Amino acid sequence: MAQLVLFGPGFTGTRIATALQRDGWQVDAMNRTTSVEATRAALVQATHIISTVPPADEGDPVLGAYGDAITAVPWIGYLSSTGVYGDTKGAWVDESAALTGRRDGRIAADLAWQALGARIFRLPGIYGPGRAMLERLKTGQAHRIDLPGQVFCRIHVHDIVAGVRAAMRQGPPGVYNLTDDLPAPQNEVVEFGCRLLGLPAPPLKTLDELSPQARAFYGENRRVANGKAKRLLGWRPLYPTYREGLAAVLGETAN
Repeated sequence: MAQLVLFGPGFTGTRIATALQRDGWQVDAMNRTTSVEATRAALVQATHIISTVPPADEGDPVLGAYGDAITAVPWIGYLSSTGVYGDTKGAWVDESAALTGRRDGRIAADLAWQALGARIFRLPGIYGPGRAMLERLKTGQAHRIDLPGQVFCRIHVHDIVAGVRAAMRQGPPGVYNLTDDLPAPQNEVVEFGCRLLGLPAPPLKTLDELSPQARAFYGENRRVANGKAKRLLGWRPLYPTYREGLAAVLGETAN
């Protein structure tokens, strides 16, 4: 029986686990309360491991605690971030690009998992049922930004699950960008969401009105290519743009 050890059963990890369990996999989900003994016992039996756990200030906590045992697992996966590419001024980047992002800890973790022969899935902004622009619009928390030319990619959580499962079937270890096909300005996404919900578009805000974290986020501008995952994994996003993705989220929420 295929057996997955999952570190970090959060928004995305839980959906990966659910999909695999439907296929008859045994999934052992590890969280902060799982004992070291139980985790190491599960790793001995594991055929696959996935970590969604972000790095801490002192390094990757999963590798720090279990790196020796993880090396013996036949298939290793790690969910990273397209933030490792940093600001490209709107230019396209693929998996061969230099890692110049502002998050040194994320870059170090990405490289450390690569050194173990993992499949690295670099992800942009993740959305899905219960975690999408639509919820923020309904509660008046969404905003538009007065920042012409700024774009970024997104990914529906169901397409992450599909990408990970595709990599379990085929494709060599290495780095894969799992992103949608249409990098787009945030304002465009907000305005589309408003049309779906029948709401007026929120007013524009300047960067100075945002939190330091939000200003740092909007200070990066890039388009991320997903061709490698399509070629080597046979993956295609079910929601190739935010339009199909947000419409699907609205439909799932209505049901």
